[in-house]
Amino acid sequence: MDESGVRPRCFRKILFCTDFSENAKFAFDFAVDAALRNKGCTLVLLHAIHEPDAQFWKGYVYGVGDLDPKARAEIDRAIDADYRPRVPEGVGLQIELRVGDAAQVILDFAGEQSVDLVVLGRQGRGAIAQWLLGNVAGKVARRALCPVMVVPQAFKARVAAQEAESPA
Repeated sequence: MDESGVRPRCFRKILFCTDFSENAKFAFDFAVDAALRNKGCTLVLLHAIHEPDAQFWKGYVYGVGDLDPKARAEIDRAIDADYRPRVPEGVGLQIELRVGDAAQVILDFAGEQSVDLVVLGRQGRGAIAQWLLGNVAGKVARRALCPVMVVPQAFKARVAAQEAESPA
């Protein structure tokens, strides 16, 4: 127990969010590490599929079950290539796809599923773009009801530089 009187506990459900970017692939290592440190937890990979705004005026809202088979095959292929091979034996992986605004999808899923930790990458757009548009990582970090680990894109370069300097 710490000074606040709150006892930390193990994570039972870790949510990793991906947009299939290079930084998301890098952030996945942090999610896997957290899963390995919390034996018996479930690692959930979530991909939010943005629904173009134009479809709303048509009243064309679809669920993931109705996702175009070609698009679904591409997503499955990316998951099989970029993520499944990196999941160690003994770590349970659950795949989830949702349609909607990424930040809201993540927050809703985390709340509905009683997620204990959210892990996601941050892209590193400029300050003006973030101020005007906001960003998924920032929105999730501000509004989540559980801990959020945000892995900045710049950290990947720092790790690579440190590895290059280390004697082999």
